[in-house]
Amino acid sequence: MPTASTARSDSTDAPSAGQHLERGLSTRHITFIALGTAIGTGLFLGSASAIQVAGPAVLVAFALAGFAIFVVMRAMGEMLLRHPDATSFVDFTESYLGRVMGFVMGWMFALEMALVGVADVTAVRIYLGHWWPDVPGWIWMALVIATVLVLNLVAVRFFGETEFWLTLLKVGAIVAMIVLGIGLLISGAGLPGSEPSVSHLWEHGGFAPNGLSGIVLSLSIVAFAFGGIETLGMTVAETDDPERALPKAVNTLPWRIAIFYLGSIGVMLCLAPWTGITGENSPFVQVLDAVGLPAAGHVLNAVVIIAAFSALNAITYATARTLLGLARHGRAPRVLGQVHPSGVPVPAVLVVGAALVVGLVANIVWPGIIFLALATLASFATVFVWLVILAAHAVMRWRVARGELEPGAFPVPLWPGLSLVAAALLLVVFGAMGWSADTRPALVVGLVATVVLTAIGWVSVRARERADA
Repeated sequence: MPTASTARSDSTDAPSAGQHLERGLSTRHITFIALGTAIGTGLFLGSASAIQVAGPAVLVAFALAGFAIFVVMRAMGEMLLRHPDATSFVDFTESYLGRVMGFVMGWMFALEMALVGVADVTAVRIYLGHWWPDVPGWIWMALVIATVLVLNLVAVRFFGETEFWLTLLKVGAIVAMIVLGIGLLISGAGLPGSEPSVSHLWEHGGFAPNGLSGIVLSLSIVAFAFGGIETLGMTVAETDDPERALPKAVNTLPWRIAIFYLGSIGVMLCLAPWTGITGENSPFVQVLDAVGLPAAGHVLNAVVIIAAFSALNAITYATARTLLGLARHGRAPRVLGQVHPSGVPVPAVLVVGAALVVGLVANIVWPGIIFLALATLASFATVFVWLVILAAHAVMRWRVARGELEPGAFPVPLWPGLSLVAAALLLVVFGAMGWSADTRPALVVGLVATVVLTAIGWVSVRARERADA
């Protein structure tokens, strides 16, 4: 019986000797790479905008988005175990949804990662501006971009080790902040008028001051906070034991989301009134300052700088692997499919660096609006990628049901029920983007980009078919 791992939907440029990616990542590496991408700017800075829209009910939005991304990750995991040599989403997307959609998916994910990466660089500028407001932000951005490129140009095992320790540091800081916050809640310590209290969750306008609409509208911002967690799928081809590492990494997501997202934001909202969050800096730093802990605020500001850097580091990795996959499928310039003898796709990494430099220039030209614009555009690309993953997984499961494929070793539980609920939630995000005047332009731009990519993909696929005929 045929299997998806042996079937290919297109002729590809098979890597020659010395052109393979290095399998230098362990279970702890791939788990922390995914966390490193997701626990970054969206949580530490973007959550401010979501809180301003939904109030304390933003916790509901994070829980709903967390459920959806867990289902998406389980679906992706089931497919990736059939494609253990996959270098990008292009591999399984083309197998189940066709060549054109593989093209669109690959470039949309690359666009998502590039936008989130520039947002992370922008966040570093904002965070460092908290300490040195007189230093031009582009200097910090240039230093960060250069450092990230160096880390991504060395052997992947060194990249994985660096990302592990960076992510471990920010995870430890989040846990410490939660413990500190609980201690403040128990002691009631704080400045007059800002005493920590669980009652902050329902005072100041109620738990959901803007009602259901506030929760729905905040979903598009929350999606940005989770954007990039799917980079776990980029690590399979460089993991030494994917059959064991991938299920373990995916199955730990629910409690990680509960602690790192719901736990940290929930405690933060109890420490001070949510109405005082302005979005000019990290809301976590603002809240610690508000309750009379400026020293802790400075420490956390250092942590959020590391968090943004770590996320950018992992995003550069994921985007480069996506470009590599596109090139090897004939969907990008052939040079991007080259791998250095060290096992690193050097040309693809350099292209990502060039995109980050473009983001640096955009920050100089539009310093006041660039972050929100990037976040909303990245939200569209993120949700699009998640929906395509669910669609590809549905086709795979239908083929299993028809007997064309063997049942998978890591099936999504309660399929298709959970997948349908997750897809419905993701479609609600698109609806929310169209509902709000602030995010509607991003939805329009995203839809236009999808149409353009589809057209380019169709032309590219037809040209490749003619060349292969």
